[in-house]
Amino acid sequence: MVAIIRCKIFSLPVCYPKNFKIKIYRTIILPVVLYGLETWSLTLREECRLRVFENRVLRRVFGPKRDEVTGSAEKLHSEELNDLYSAANIVRVIISRRMRWTVHVARMCERRGVYRVLVGIREGKRPLGTPRRRLEDNIKKDRQELGCGVMDWIELA
Repeated sequence: MVAIIRCKIFSLPVCYPKNFKIKIYRTIILPVVLYGLETWSLTLREECRLRVFENRVLRRVFGPKRDEVTGSAEKLHSEELNDLYSAANIVRVIISRRMRWTVHVARMCERRGVYRVLVGIREGKRPLGTPRRRLEDNIKKDRQELGCGVMDWIELA
């Protein structure tokens, strides 16, 4: 992914306007990074790493902040990047797409394989230690953040 960020399009501030760079980020880089996100089981560490990746790309797009008095350049802070880049951050995109996919699966008939895998009761025991985060746990957490409550996620449909 770092090779994508160091692309010449992002490092040449004069040749390409910022709108063009943002369109490239949205149409080429984001789909590659977010491929298969509907089934991801993100931990907080992975969410943080995705935010860092997005901020790194946006810093390359918008360039450094210039001080008018001294002429020195400083890197943009996260809040300033959020103000300049008006779209939702990458974690919000993941949550909204995961919820959309969940509703889609919940509407499927019971014979479909995806529905059976997602809704089915797993057999066997979980390993010892701290339980790993499952997709179902992430969906419940997303519903709580959105204010939908903690009802069974299949009731979304």
